[in-house]
Amino acid sequence: MSATYLLVITTCPDNASAKRIASALVEAKVAACVQLIPQIESFYVWDNEVCHSSEVALHIKCMAENYDEIQQIVIQLHPYEVPELIALPITQGLPNYLNWIKETSQS
Repeated sequence: MSATYLLVITTCPDNASAKRIASALVEAKVAACVQLIPQIESFYVWDNEVCHSSEVALHIKCMAENYDEIQQIVIQLHPYEVPELIALPITQGLPNYLNWIKETSQS
């Protein structure tokens, strides 16, 4: 059984790029809500080097059917060469909230 609703997560290097992506997703009606969580600390390996940076996390609430378009928008607007983009199924939630996601993220 595939998920109907998703929580998609990505990170950005700064607030400006995070806001640009969040606005584009909501305006395109592929996401009902995008929450920005500033000043997270990320430790990761890139080009065989351990890196540390401050980032802004984005939590994108959407319908699973919109994932491909979300991915295209994020890739187009994201400053990273390989942005984090992870989709988690929402298996349960307040029915009225899930209905709001559905109603808000349809063109």
